[in-house]
Amino acid sequence: MRQVGSSETNPPPLEVHDLTVAYQKKPVLYGVDLIVPQGAMVGIVGPNGAGKSTLIKAVMGLLPLSSGWVKIFGRSYRESCQRVGYVPQRESVDWDFPINVMEVVLMGRYGRLRLGQRPGKRDREVAAECLDKVKMLPFAKRQIGNLSGGQQQRVFLARALAQESDLYLMDEPFLGVDAATEAAIVEILRELRRQGKTLMVVHHDLPSAREYFDHLLLLNMRLVAFGRTEEIFTPENLQTTYGGRLTILSEVVRVLSTQSENR
Repeated sequence: MRQVGSSETNPPPLEVHDLTVAYQKKPVLYGVDLIVPQGAMVGIVGPNGAGKSTLIKAVMGLLPLSSGWVKIFGRSYRESCQRVGYVPQRESVDWDFPINVMEVVLMGRYGRLRLGQRPGKRDREVAAECLDKVKMLPFAKRQIGNLSGGQQQRVFLARALAQESDLYLMDEPFLGVDAATEAAIVEILRELRRQGKTLMVVHHDLPSAREYFDHLLLLNMRLVAFGRTEEIFTPENLQTTYGGRLTILSEVVRVLSTQSENR
């Protein structure tokens, strides 16, 4: 039976069925079923080791699946990769690689070029526009390793924007950035959503997750809950997701419980 929200004529941005991923024969994600509607801004939250980054990488085909399948706009990732923008974790990047800011952002245009073709005038214009959006155009010739953590994250966001994608996958884009950079990133994500783009963002902070995202995906090796934030962000779902680890976030649960009692 086809799940509600998908259609053969208008397939969803992301559909995952029975996705299981294992490292050295040890499963880290079990049987994830998921349909993400177009235009959703989804926060992926859960404790450390819950499989949040694994889910993003599995969707992109960077990890082998033990079972299940992934469809992006009704097709495989390989067939739809030009419609997907990706922002990796900063810690996964080699910051010593001799490349400047503009060259990093131009990498986001490669999927639109023919084999052997070099970026042209239009590609450079798009890259400059994207750098300007993230307030990094003055740093275009700066070596990427000579930037602060927040500046590096802005550059990788600009690279994703340069892809002019329909689905954006972002792995901890707010990690290690200052408050100004976080606010700037949030505003860019909201603008993308207003344009009808779909975003899936791995996030670690529960209180801000409720504020930033209109949909939440609660994950702890299995899919605990997925849906609109106001329906999913409940004490019961958070306790199931975090278990005993939620004690440090007890104030969040207390506030939620108080709100539920006052309805």
